[in-house]
Amino acid sequence: MREQLKKILLQKSVIIGREFKLSSGRTSNFYVDARVTTLDPEGAFLCGKIFLEMLKDFKIDAIGGYSIGADPIVSSIAVLSYLEKRPIPAFIIRKEEKSHGTRKSIEGNIPLNGRVVLFDDVVTSGSSILKGVVQVEARGCTVEAVMAVIDREEGGRGKIEASGHTFFSIFTKSDLI
Repeated sequence: MREQLKKILLQKSVIIGREFKLSSGRTSNFYVDARVTTLDPEGAFLCGKIFLEMLKDFKIDAIGGYSIGADPIVSSIAVLSYLEKRPIPAFIIRKEEKSHGTRKSIEGNIPLNGRVVLFDDVVTSGSSILKGVVQVEARGCTVEAVMAVIDREEGGRGKIEASGHTFFSIFTKSDLI
């Protein structure tokens, strides 16, 4: 499954050679538009299966992550977990609190004081996912781990681990180039 996912990422998502501005503000000639893969039927399935396998040794109450990168990932994991008769509810962290209705900053099934794992598609500096950690921990949750499809190997892993959280990725930048 991992090799098939790598093949899809290389076909659909990895772009090398052009200059790209990253969300961290840095520029790079290596870019991964991971949502093209995580929103592909086979890519979504493979991400869900691989992450569900990575979660098997964790005792967690829910999974979540920042919208937009985590949306397809946590949705595929939740659906597959249900099909495998070990359902794991999902939630999404908004970049900004809603200005209407319930004014939530976290949507979905986040348990108060629960154990959770956070997901992202690509981790570069780790800053955005760590903001999500803070939001989730403010709800009394314990973040058991942070997981990503790709670690760009640009300091994110170290920053996440320095904050006291375990980090796992399916691939690193080195795996893909």
